[in-house]
Amino acid sequence: MKPEDVIIPEEALSETFLAATGPGGQNVNKVATAVQLRVDVFRLALHPDVYERLKGIAGSRMTGGGELLITARRFRTQEANRADARRRLAEMIAAAHIAPRKRKATRPSRAAKAERVENKRQRSAVKKTRGKVTFD
Repeated sequence: MKPEDVIIPEEALSETFLAATGPGGQNVNKVATAVQLRVDVFRLALHPDVYERLKGIAGSRMTGGGELLITARRFRTQEANRADARRRLAEMIAAAHIAPRKRKATRPSRAAKAERVENKRQRSAVKKTRGKVTFD
């Protein structure tokens, strides 16, 4: 799934604007350009497996009440920060939809086992030749 394919219902989102840090000069002190996007994950109606993966991806950004917090303050304008926050949310949801591949169990071949044992035997022989030096 691509981030462009993710559909996020508006009723699951709430935005608050706060004063940002960083570039912007005096404007930063006057205008609330940073966006804090709160997403009610339960309203997204995700499959339980996808929800668990999203929790893992979100980490500490996920609250105990099932809200996902994304703060965007990279840009100087509210609109750019809003778009950035929504894009990051869509990327996280798209990444959560990708199921990890199952590991297929494999065994070493008989030749590989024999080679390993032979290498151990050679190393053992080298180490056996080491020892205390006597001067008699």
